[in-house]
Amino acid sequence: MAEAGRCCRSTSRRAVQCLRRAGGVQTARRWASTASADQGSEKERVVILGSGWAGYALARKLSPAKATRILISPRSHFVFTPLLASTSVGTLEFRAAIEPVRRLGLAEFHQAWATDIDFGRKVIRVEANTRGDVGAVTGAREAAKGPEFDVAYDKLVLAVGCYSQTFGIEGVEQHACFLRDIGDARIIRLRVLEAFEKAALPTTGDGERRRLLHFAVVGGGPTGIEFAAELHDLVHEDLAKLYPALMPHVAISVYDIAPKVLPMFDRNLATYATDMFARQGIRVKTEHHLERIRRDGDALMLRIREEPDELGAGLVVWSTGLTQNPLTGRLLGRHVRLGGGGLGGRIARDARTGGIVTDGHMRVQLTASGTDHDDASSSSSSSSSTETTTTTTTATTATTITLPDVYAIGDCAAVQGQRLPATAQVASQQAAYLARQFNRGGGGSAFRFRNLGTMAYLGSWRAIHQSSADELKGWAAWMLWRTAYLTRSMSVRNKLLIPVYWLATWIFGRDISRF
Repeated sequence: MAEAGRCCRSTSRRAVQCLRRAGGVQTARRWASTASADQGSEKERVVILGSGWAGYALARKLSPAKATRILISPRSHFVFTPLLASTSVGTLEFRAAIEPVRRLGLAEFHQAWATDIDFGRKVIRVEANTRGDVGAVTGAREAAKGPEFDVAYDKLVLAVGCYSQTFGIEGVEQHACFLRDIGDARIIRLRVLEAFEKAALPTTGDGERRRLLHFAVVGGGPTGIEFAAELHDLVHEDLAKLYPALMPHVAISVYDIAPKVLPMFDRNLATYATDMFARQGIRVKTEHHLERIRRDGDALMLRIREEPDELGAGLVVWSTGLTQNPLTGRLLGRHVRLGGGGLGGRIARDARTGGIVTDGHMRVQLTASGTDHDDASSSSSSSSSTETTTTTTTATTATTITLPDVYAIGDCAAVQGQRLPATAQVASQQAAYLARQFNRGGGGSAFRFRNLGTMAYLGSWRAIHQSSADELKGWAAWMLWRTAYLTRSMSVRNKLLIPVYWLATWIFGRDISRF
């Protein structure tokens, strides 16, 4: 039997080599991944779409001895998002908050957009995005398309995340700044410093100075609150020494449509945050609705329903919610046929988040239907085995079918029966769970989220922290906030760089250079 196995593996390798010499590289890969894997001669090709918290963590924890790791993302790096606000004001340098994807030692990495997926043939259509990381988070695409090619998979993991939600409000995409990538942080830093330089010119009047030095934050969640806090520290600890005459004109405002900011925190912690902001001179405007942003010279003009006149601002930072990735939207509208008997269905959509529904093992679910009467161009076939279950979705009870070898994690996924927030904590735990499943060949219990708590920085070395066990506020919460994010940084390099930058900022001040 051992000799027969060696002969079979040898024949498999020779067949793959012949196919590759004949020019059929893709065919060879497909043949090897489906036929030879059973003989143990080649590992399964696990393709991960996305380099955010879910995709990067999965690629990092997935054993290269168990799988051929392939990652596709329009962004060439992972961003440690909790530190973006710090980088946007110079407390940290940009590179301390990113990790290059290629440092993972993957079998393949393609800086590209995934534009389509053929689930029957197990092939992903991708478009190269090597001209830069622009648009990797906002969804903007350059007019000139990159080269297109196909990537085959044995297992596919959708970890494409979400984009910032603009709600169709006029001028937001054109004039507001987001805070979801390192490029966003760089733009914000430049605009803040540029506003101060323009306001300092002798030709600038007081009215124009007030407009340029009003910094508006739209969204009262942790991202918006932390940016307002970091901006306050920059202004009062560093810029006040350099532009003392401009300080009477500086204003920071936070606008939110909800009755209170930081709704994920208990009322007493949220009240502590708003009281802290009031003492620091940061204006919190709840139940305020932004209707338009337009440019007027060097400043922006904001139309807010509750205000009698337009308000001027030198910078608008937008942090109000998430919308699904365009790839997710295309997949949710697609009918998938399984096997030759007509069994199939549409990829299930969660009614609350708009994401892809998965079971507790992160496997993508189809809403079952009978014989496929859809146009053939919108369907695909598969001979893989399936699982059929009856589950309770957000809105109704429906029969669902597991889509073979396709998984979804992170912000683009919604686990049946679990109402999970769209946070880095959830995404990284789902990635760790799925990596364990792949590394040990399946089995095990369903995913369960462990809430490690929520934190938010409030400025002036103060923060709030809430978990199921306790609450913290003030300086102790700030120490916990810094310690937690330092220890959760991905690489040893950044674990060393981050405290060095913190120390340099404390001694010498923040970097205010523009380049």
